[in-house]
Amino acid sequence: MTAVLTWLGHGTWLIETDDTKILLDPFLDDNPASPVKAADVEADYILISHGHFDHIADAVPIAKRTGAQVIAIFEIAQWLSQQGVENTLGMNIGGSVPLPFGQVTMTIAYHSSVLPDGTYGGNPAGFVLTIDRKRIYFACDTALFEDMVLIGKPRLDLAVLPIGDLFTMGPVESLRAIELLAPMMVAPAHYNTWPPIEQDVEEWALNVRHVTTAQPRVVPPGGKIYV
Repeated sequence: MTAVLTWLGHGTWLIETDDTKILLDPFLDDNPASPVKAADVEADYILISHGHFDHIADAVPIAKRTGAQVIAIFEIAQWLSQQGVENTLGMNIGGSVPLPFGQVTMTIAYHSSVLPDGTYGGNPAGFVLTIDRKRIYFACDTALFEDMVLIGKPRLDLAVLPIGDLFTMGPVESLRAIELLAPMMVAPAHYNTWPPIEQDVEEWALNVRHVTTAQPRVVPPGGKIYV
């Protein structure tokens, strides 16, 4: 079974299997880089990495419209329930949950997390998705951390890393992260949405080829990666 990943700009991804749609960090309507709007997206599951507006802004309307199960850190799952989302699953760092398409594991991320109304958002997180024995890691918003070497075992088929700098790791730190994770493929995210996080992604890809064993996969918003 092939997983198809579509980058919807910034930190938002749509992951599709044969019969399942998984939406990560939906930020679409106010995202200048997004090729679609929230009303255009379907989802069976929604993953939320942390509470910042640029990762959760459209989660509530999409979840209510589609009936998707929203998976997030426990505190965010509780907050979403208070917003009228009926189908939530709260979990915590290090936990895994089996689902019809495979498995979701919640990993650590070094960042911050507060919800749009100021409510405490618990710990920020990343995710490892296991789909038909393939492992896909979304670091989400994070700094570089040495335990990435553990996330990379067993081997990752794809790692998605932020490279925008300022709010997350930048291009230089991401190269070290790739060395620690040792994935087969790596894709950048969380860059070029606004001027403060603009990066030369082609130069980044050249550096990935030069100093790591991973194959860079750079796509524009709306572009697809096959795993």
